Amino acid sequence: MLKREHYSKIAFALLISLAIGGCSVRKNVTPKQPVLASVTSLKYINTYVFPYNQQYKGTTVGGLSAIDFDPVKQVYYLISDDRSAINPARFYTAKISLSAAGINKVSMIAVNTLYQKDGSAYPKLSKNATRTTDPEAMRYNGLTGHLYWTSEGDRVMKHGDTILIDPTINIVSTHGKYADSIPLPDNLRMQRIESGPRRNGVLEGLTFADDFSTLYVNLEEPLYQDGPRAEVGVRNNAFVRIYQFELKTKKNVGQYAYELDPVALPPLKAGGEYVNGIPDILWLGNQRMLVTERSYSEGQPGTTIKVFLADLNGATNIIATKSLKENPASQPIQKKMLLNMDDLGIYIDNIEGATIGPVLPNGHQTVIFVADNNFNEKEQAQFMLFEVIP
Repeated sequence: MLKREHYSKIAFALLISLAIGGCSVRKNVTPKQPVLASVTSLKYINTYVFPYNQQYKGTTVGGLSAIDFDPVKQVYYLISDDRSAINPARFYTAKISLSAAGINKVSMIAVNTLYQKDGSAYPKLSKNATRTTDPEAMRYNGLTGHLYWTSEGDRVMKHGDTILIDPTINIVSTHGKYADSIPLPDNLRMQRIESGPRRNGVLEGLTFADDFSTLYVNLEEPLYQDGPRAEVGVRNNAFVRIYQFELKTKKNVGQYAYELDPVALPPLKAGGEYVNGIPDILWLGNQRMLVTERSYSEGQPGTTIKVFLADLNGATNIIATKSLKENPASQPIQKKMLLNMDDLGIYIDNIEGATIGPVLPNGHQTVIFVADNNFNEKEQAQFMLFEVIP
């Protein structure tokens, strides 16, 4: 069913602007990670659509798959999922200005190429299939000043050709220069057999925790050995893993099971594609995070986006569990839905990223979501602003 588009009236004025100049961190002060002590709901403010095919410093702005806010410099980092097909793999730095109506403008202020360890840019898939990348998630580490980003790799098995590219977690400077990487556990290695990650269902989201001492990343869809993908309209034990890394040692110290909701709608035609998975996670503090689930069904307009409050307290560490299908987690992550964007009555596109935004004059935090337009004129690069209701 088509959704009628409207814009909610806002009962308060936003007296802040994110288009202010950057400021420096005070010496001898350890940066603290933004957290949300209490979240009962998310109140929609407005949506800004970034112009399609806009050029910036010789690049096409699009495929925005992650967003993260640096509250010190008052800038946002946005990774593009361009696999060096249009321009070299890259990320943007942006300013977002607010008015009384919400997001007023998004302005790119820098673009930087993502560089490999050898100092070269990532090649196109057609030139070097085993060294290409697929950028998905990105977060800024306020303690080190580095950016952490994920590539979900690739798994192509057809016509006798095999392309296996493992996912990665990479660390770069704010200019894109390679600094380090984080070793991944064996169950994240791409394989020829149906074991390990599914194609396009790997490291889709990333978030820091505990004042930048911990990193969490999530799968978008279940590992083959953990069970089935989400189905239409019925729960079927579709569990994805959320991975915990200790940043000091770069070790994977935890894995936790999170159950996906069913796919929201059937595809319009029999045999059409459908999927429900996690495009991003966002740490809130006290072992809680916002988890975004995105449901897409071929032929249906837009996507169904649900935002959940996920609680890791008491969740079973399944790091030693080889198969959730054979050995289910005794205690999965608990979740509670905060928002179904279908209820807004507006068109929602391919939401990929979320960040804690600026504080409103009433003291409430904001959350900003970004949608990936896939470099497609029929899709929208949306920036959606919400007020956090404690």
